[in-house]
Amino acid sequence: MPMKGLHRQSSILSAVVRSELLEKDKAAAIFEQCQKKQMSLVSFLIEKEKVSSIALIKVLSKSFGIPLVNLKSLDLNALPEGLRNEKLVKKHNALPLYLRGGLLHVAVSDPTNIDALEEFQFNTGHNTEMVLADDKALRDTVEGILEDENSALELTDLDADELSDIDVDDTEKEEEQGSGENDAPIVVYINKILLDAIKKGASDLHFEPFETKFRIRFRVDGILTEVATPPVNLANRMTARLKVMSKLDIAERRVPQDGRIKLAITKSKSIDFRVSTLPTMWGEKVVMRILDSSSAKLGIDILGYEEEQKELYLDALSKPQGMILVTGPTGSGKTVSLYTGLNILNTEERNISTAEDPVEINLEGVNQVQINNRAGLTFAEALKSFLRQDPDIVMVGEIRDLETAEIAIKAAQTGHLVLSTLHTNSAAETLTRLLNMGVPSYNVASSVSLIIAQRLARRLCNHCKEVDDISEQALIELGFDAAEVSDITIYKPKGCDECTKGYKGRVGIYEVMKISTANAKLIMEGGSSLDIAQQAQSEGYNNLRQSALLKAKAGVTSLAEVSRVTA
Repeated sequence: MPMKGLHRQSSILSAVVRSELLEKDKAAAIFEQCQKKQMSLVSFLIEKEKVSSIALIKVLSKSFGIPLVNLKSLDLNALPEGLRNEKLVKKHNALPLYLRGGLLHVAVSDPTNIDALEEFQFNTGHNTEMVLADDKALRDTVEGILEDENSALELTDLDADELSDIDVDDTEKEEEQGSGENDAPIVVYINKILLDAIKKGASDLHFEPFETKFRIRFRVDGILTEVATPPVNLANRMTARLKVMSKLDIAERRVPQDGRIKLAITKSKSIDFRVSTLPTMWGEKVVMRILDSSSAKLGIDILGYEEEQKELYLDALSKPQGMILVTGPTGSGKTVSLYTGLNILNTEERNISTAEDPVEINLEGVNQVQINNRAGLTFAEALKSFLRQDPDIVMVGEIRDLETAEIAIKAAQTGHLVLSTLHTNSAAETLTRLLNMGVPSYNVASSVSLIIAQRLARRLCNHCKEVDDISEQALIELGFDAAEVSDITIYKPKGCDECTKGYKGRVGIYEVMKISTANAKLIMEGGSSLDIAQQAQSEGYNNLRQSALLKAKAGVTSLAEVSRVTA
């Protein structure tokens, strides 16, 4: 970074320390990390959650004497479109707001971002003036404007009252759903629901028919919330529309069906939905899982691993052979952990094959196989084929039976790196599950190199979280060290316009256990999962509860979430 740029970044750090947003003794280390990653200090402080973005921008506005603008109070339709260069807006996360007195006012979140002003000046021919905006609000505004400009979905707002005006004469009409002019509002409404789910960051959508009610719910940050109740007489037609989009048989209502939808959001971005239908007493329930490929490209630094845990995972990934197992219940983030590892390994020199049921996210450069049990393409059969295809790395969606386990272990023992998942509650139980399947103990001990057990906890909202008044004795009973409780500040949710009941987003809670010589010996001797867990504790590996308490101590989550995900 040029000396001039270093001086600007240093000025930001000095302002943050003076305002007591950051402790002085941590400033030097943060500055060094920022230089290594070649990131702007503002982005680094916010992304690593060192400071609140709103508090930071207020300090910078005061320290640098630059006006602060509230983007939420602006009429985005009045922004100068002719002076907006999409490439520059994306590159600098900067937005031209208005022309006044011959000056083009450009919103940025980093007061040292002089390059943005110079490029906009060169591109538009207008002199530029900087104004500051909250980093998150600016990113959301930029993303929203670009999506609106490129949107492939032309949606109008429909509410339940408007839908109730749609004429439904009899059940014969419902048998022909999805084909008539009368269904145009249904099409628009469904599109709007899907787009709303994406914008709210939902992972799943539930369309549920009951006797007197039709309910739509989103799962956001792991919690289901009701978002709409369309008229119950439209349930069949809305279900049929979803089945048409998923290329399912709309006439078949007696058995479950599975399908997929690819929805274009912008010219450059599309979202996949995995669709499942289930016959219930009052009609077909439809559940849709949102498969956003961008989640597979998350860097390992932001998944929530502690530094020691991250190093253990990266070390296991760097080995030419062995087995890495990720375990946890459905919805605990196992897929993202596996795909993050695959993205790290995905280079031109490696041949990577995956067997998945279903293939959730497409990864360029990876040979992904969709399991089809009816056609005889099982996990075991796919694995056998992989071993004849000169593989370097193999990923098995799930080890469900002895045959799959034995082939995967054989691959790990013969010069291949194998990644897979199991549904167990802890790292130690994963080893005993393999033994209970019938895998010989010497094979387990010699092939498994690392086990990651994980959960997802909701993140506290940085805008509104507040101190939780809890006694030191209560903290000790929850599992904190008695010697440190006097210095711990615990936060709890409050709720504001920026979040959902005090939470926004999720963070991974991990138990990462390397199979040591001592634990390998325990496996060979038939040790229980309790014995293995105790040995891992003696070697310094945190269990899920301990890892969750570290997140609470750091102010990332609440004690209520710790109890919920590690009970």
